[in-house]
Amino acid sequence: MPLVSPFAQDPLIDGRQSERAMMVRRGVQRMMLARQVALLPEMPLASGRRADLVCLSEKGEISIVEIKTSIQDFRVDQKWPIYRLHCDRLYFATHPGVPTEIFPDDYGLILTDGYDAEILREAPLERLAPATRKAMTLKFARLSANRLLQAEWAANPGAVMD
Repeated sequence: MPLVSPFAQDPLIDGRQSERAMMVRRGVQRMMLARQVALLPEMPLASGRRADLVCLSEKGEISIVEIKTSIQDFRVDQKWPIYRLHCDRLYFATHPGVPTEIFPDDYGLILTDGYDAEILREAPLERLAPATRKAMTLKFARLSANRLLQAEWAANPGAVMD
């Protein structure tokens, strides 16, 4: 690894995610991959917020998964309602240590132990406007390509300088 690099050591983890949040994220990722859903963690949104997980189905449906690891985490974070503007479905994901009754009934709910996950409540479908869908899909694609390039360069830092 070079002493100076234009890339973060791990672009997907910026130090704000706790071990418990990463455990919830891994469980949701495994479940979504098994369902043939592509995902991107920590995706910036046009609203200036950053979604924990953005999921893109084979049909082009966009879901956002907001990870909550404690009652306090849910209570102090009031930014999640704006995520509805950027997806067809909005889910909360948590682990068995958090009481599921704290989450609003009109959003999806995923429970995970970090290895497996289950959708306890399906999120209602509220279709995005076509322009918003196009913008989100393009952002998803471009960010995916950029992260793939960063991963390739991190694996072979000498190639960046060639």
